[in-house]
Amino acid sequence: MIIIDYKDRRPIYEQVAERLEELILKGVLEPGSQLPSVRNLAVELSINPNTIQRAYMELERRRFIYSVKGKGSFIADNENLIDIKKEEVLETLTDVIKEAKEIGISKEQIIDKVSEGYR
Repeated sequence: MIIIDYKDRRPIYEQVAERLEELILKGVLEPGSQLPSVRNLAVELSINPNTIQRAYMELERRRFIYSVKGKGSFIADNENLIDIKKEEVLETLTDVIKEAKEIGISKEQIIDKVSEGYR
């Protein structure tokens, strides 16, 4: 489910949050389903529970999950989240295109690369 890359420069909590986000957006983790407890996931991944707690807090801040006191953390309804993620990706793409234009990459090269990515 979640694999930690210790060579990755990003903090472990970011990797955990990103992987859970991917699983939520792909529908692997369904809305309303309960996430493993902080302690259980920490044991499963052999990392500090505080790291998992931080990942869960980040996901809750971004509205991917919600917590119920005394019950645990649950997957939020992700329909709106998918739209939000699409907007984020399109904003990133806009920034990349702007940077590509600034360094002289042609429109055709960009289109070719995007087409290649969709094959």
